Amino acid sequence: MNETDRVFVIAEAGVNHNGSVDMALRLIDVAADAQADAIKFQTFRADRLAVRSAPKAQYQRETTGSGESQLEMLRKLELDESAHEVLLQRCRHRGIEFMSTPFDNESLRFLVDKIGVRRLKIASGEITNGPLLLEAARSGRPVILSTGMSTMEEIEDALGVLAFGLTMRVDEPSPQAFRQALASPEGGRVLKEQVTVLHCVTEYPAPFLDVNLRAIQVIREKFHVNVGYSDHAMGIATALAAVALGATVLEKHFTLDKNLPGPDHRASLDPAELEALVSGVREIGMALGVAEKRPSQSELKNLFVARKSLVAAHEIRAGDTFSAQNLAAKRPGGGISPMRSWEFIGRAAARDYIEDEPIE
Repeated sequence: MNETDRVFVIAEAGVNHNGSVDMALRLIDVAADAQADAIKFQTFRADRLAVRSAPKAQYQRETTGSGESQLEMLRKLELDESAHEVLLQRCRHRGIEFMSTPFDNESLRFLVDKIGVRRLKIASGEITNGPLLLEAARSGRPVILSTGMSTMEEIEDALGVLAFGLTMRVDEPSPQAFRQALASPEGGRVLKEQVTVLHCVTEYPAPFLDVNLRAIQVIREKFHVNVGYSDHAMGIATALAAVALGATVLEKHFTLDKNLPGPDHRASLDPAELEALVSGVREIGMALGVAEKRPSQSELKNLFVARKSLVAAHEIRAGDTFSAQNLAAKRPGGGISPMRSWEFIGRAAARDYIEDEPIE
């Protein structure tokens, strides 16, 4: 795997800073130390994200209790604009890319216009948020789209909106215009160049029986786009398996401490696990190699020692007939390949051979 094929690893801090800038800064240091390519936070205003009556998810009730609403929980997890600037500077200092997921158009514009993010990540819950998808496409930034809870039809609809926005069409947005953009050669080209679709299972933690990594291949074959994986399963096994299946982007939640209060800590990696994940991804990236079977440079030196040559099984006199009984295959290689044994059987020996002497 060369540098252009390198898996892009996103260390997902999300809201695991618990609203603390100091904790967020420590998360950046952990991600940088683990040599992840990027660290990702979330950019939102709770009042623009959920109504007062919005319930918590079951996993959120289990991790944060049911005494507060989702809106109240979200308010505690906001990062204001000044906090984003502080985090951006730390990322630049540590040499790791700053990313954040916007949950509304205003947050998206802030990330693009003020923070200058290189790419946009759209969360699974926003895959049906057509206006946000269109704003993301028209931002000019590459888009990473998570697909948790989605059907193939919903992914197709979302890609249609992105194709429409990326091709900068002047038509009025409409389902028909989106379908036409998706079906056009230009739409297919820009999606391949600008969009990565992440397979994802939106549960924290995601049960292994629900992970369904084969969806990575299905999405790639159906839509002809780059495909990655946002992993919510426990541990690092499924994330590493996704890389082996060809994921080009890998996203994984991490935390400073799994026992911290908050909705996502329990299903996140600790710093040591994050480091092991990134190391494993890099090793798999090297091990995947190229779509060709050939002797590797490192094993060529062992070919002579490990392979066999055709030799005399015991003494053979000139004029004796070669047979399966007086021919043997023994190390080292370098002589007549035993694959050619049948060319000799039935022929007369041109000279004498002692035991183990290579056949000529």
